[in-house]
Amino acid sequence: MSQHAAVPQVQADSKSYLSVNNVEVIYDHVILVLKGVSLEVPRGKIVALLGANGAGKTTTLKAISNLLRSERGDVTKGSIEFDGERVDRLTPAELVRRGVCQVMEGRHCFQHLTVDENLLTGAFSRKVGRAELNNDLEKVYSYFPRLKDRRGSQSGYTSGGEQQMTALGRALMAQPKMILLDEPSMGLAPQLVEEIFEIVQSLNQKEGVSFLLAEQNTTVALRYADFGYILENGRVMMDGLASDLASNEDVKEFYLGLSSSGHKSFRDIKHYRRRKRWLA
Repeated sequence: MSQHAAVPQVQADSKSYLSVNNVEVIYDHVILVLKGVSLEVPRGKIVALLGANGAGKTTTLKAISNLLRSERGDVTKGSIEFDGERVDRLTPAELVRRGVCQVMEGRHCFQHLTVDENLLTGAFSRKVGRAELNNDLEKVYSYFPRLKDRRGSQSGYTSGGEQQMTALGRALMAQPKMILLDEPSMGLAPQLVEEIFEIVQSLNQKEGVSFLLAEQNTTVALRYADFGYILENGRVMMDGLASDLASNEDVKEFYLGLSSSGHKSFRDIKHYRRRKRWLA
């Protein structure tokens, strides 16, 4: 495991599928948000992108999926490659056709459409017949059985967990090779969070879908991921095997609120900041 690793840990374990190379992102031509971020996602793995709110996780995912321009953001340095080809100059639709889909933070279902109709919109980039679409729908419902019971309901009247499942199922309808999953646990009860992550793990193992997931819930994310990166202020501060990060004392102290001596109190916050500056 490394701090400021020039070559990410995951690169040594498996051939890179997604490669983000020294990417810098600027909003409105003046606000520097990402400061030389590099990361790797091996084929068939789950990689967690961790950090507090505002660390740059969502911006990293949008840089990969080419959604920054709609928010007046630009990748001004670096490159992004998927499956051996540079993709940071493609349109979002072209990237989806290459097999990379993003599930946005906040779920973003079409509230007035039914669950069934929401899922079908995920297949817009594929030219297939109705029979094949129906087969794909049934496969999605096999992973999300509670959605099958709600398939005729308007998405706006389903629960937060069901909307998250709908958003993930919609991405699956595009038959992705990789899913960029942004804050899947946000606003969900702990039991539902576990259910979502179990489904992610199942899709990874059974369908071979690779995942890069941005998540504030470090504890859960590291339990299901193979590798992890910790972002702070637009930089990668730490990376390594998920099991190593989960057992690392600095990670426990700064991101899990734990250390070898147990929970820390707020009066130790100045000590936290000194340690963080030293780590940086």
